[in-house]
Amino acid sequence: MSMELRGLNSSSRNNSLEGNRSESFSEDRDQEAISETGCLSIIVLGASGDLAKKKTFPALFNLFRQGFLQSNEVHIFGYARTKISDDEFRERIQGFLSQGKGASAEHTEDLLTFFQLIKYVNGSYDSEEGFLLLNKEISEHESSKNSEPGTARRLFYLALPPSVYPSVCKMIRRYCMNRSDLGGWTRIVVEKPFGKDLDSAEELSTQLGELFDEQQLYRIDHYLGKELVQNLLVLRFANRFFVPLWNRDNIDNVQIVFREDFGTEGRGGYFDQYGIIRDIIQNHLLQVLCLVAMEKPVSLKPEHIRDEKVKVLQSVLPIKYEEVVLGQYEGYRDDPTVSDSSNTPTFATVVLRIHNERWEGVPFILKAGKALNSRKAEIRVQFKDVPGDIFKCKKQGRNEFVIRLQPSEAMYMKLTVKKPGLDMSTIQSELDLSYGLRYQDVTIPEAYERLILDTIRGDQQHFVRRDELKAAWEIFTPLLHSIDAGELKPLSYPPGSRGPAEADELLARAGYVQTHGYIWIPPTL
Repeated sequence: MSMELRGLNSSSRNNSLEGNRSESFSEDRDQEAISETGCLSIIVLGASGDLAKKKTFPALFNLFRQGFLQSNEVHIFGYARTKISDDEFRERIQGFLSQGKGASAEHTEDLLTFFQLIKYVNGSYDSEEGFLLLNKEISEHESSKNSEPGTARRLFYLALPPSVYPSVCKMIRRYCMNRSDLGGWTRIVVEKPFGKDLDSAEELSTQLGELFDEQQLYRIDHYLGKELVQNLLVLRFANRFFVPLWNRDNIDNVQIVFREDFGTEGRGGYFDQYGIIRDIIQNHLLQVLCLVAMEKPVSLKPEHIRDEKVKVLQSVLPIKYEEVVLGQYEGYRDDPTVSDSSNTPTFATVVLRIHNERWEGVPFILKAGKALNSRKAEIRVQFKDVPGDIFKCKKQGRNEFVIRLQPSEAMYMKLTVKKPGLDMSTIQSELDLSYGLRYQDVTIPEAYERLILDTIRGDQQHFVRRDELKAAWEIFTPLLHSIDAGELKPLSYPPGSRGPAEADELLARAGYVQTHGYIWIPPTL
């Protein structure tokens, strides 16, 4: 595929997701971003690591293929300690860029063109020599594009452990900053975990805050880039029938669930430092909770949206330990990188309660676990029973609105209908919007594609602000310290199960009524 054809495709994507978005509220922002002047340098630090190979570079390649990264203005730099050549680095990432794409001539041509945009730089994360060399390579690229001083754009993606963030950011600040007084900018993307508790998170925020403005920092949480998560604001505030229903008068409880059907899979040593609450609940699931529970923002400006999310977090009451169930799957400690006396939970159910007018008395149940009997992430909003049940159908289950985040993206409303036939009997069924069926011609972008593109555009809506991060850690730090001190012990559960039975008992005490005899089956073509 030629570059001219790729540019044509990128500007006339009538059937693509971005084409649909360009007809919506984001049209002005998209046009503004595309028309920015100055060449773009994307620097991936930790380029030889798993995150960069599996997520960052595939996302950049897909953005390139869709025309969002143009070869005449962008250059990509990989920086890491591993001593390899440009060609060796390209070989290392090639397999991750070709997964599921086949060996078409078009894909091969795109891959070869993309590889010409990549330069690998070797250096350590705390020495000036490496970063001076990196800055020299970036500056040479900018000069080759005839960029006016101060107009170039530099995006640093830290695919690194948080322990090296301070030293790397100091090096970037000292040796690799771009002048921003003439329209250019320098932006920093940092990955979770942002600390291990409130104090460490605040220390890290202070260290980065001394080097960069908040507008330059993009704390990425890839859950905020998922299609169905991004749909939450539209669902809640663009549909009239949800407005009177979305409150404590009608909703009995809300579950936000993350389940994996495999264990730590060789990451036991890393996972054992954090556990399921730090790894999943305190960030991913709590971010989803904010979007489910927040009030309507004044506008769609990023700061207005993030203001409302912070208000939700500040309204969460202290966690009651009797509303927490921890678990650890049998065999977890068999991993040689995990301590034989590890108290780290691989499963947790935590009930959060929001003290405000909309949600008083409604439990928000956050549940996450590894080595369970299924893999899924979903939001399950359960409504209260119908008063005056003349059909005697309460035992069949309650109305539920379910948003399936992954896999098989969908949203469906569970409701009671008349069972077809001569008898006046009822049955549970659903109104179903399954994305694979409804949007057959649309490829749903990966979360990292969206978030990297948002960073280039300067849109911080789907990134975590410093006060938001602090409020999130304030909720969970007391519980985490109790777990770390051994005051709360995880219950053992067999791999392939639902988790500890006590978790289901906690759900029942919180008010959740399980539907028996009904299973949602994703529709097929």
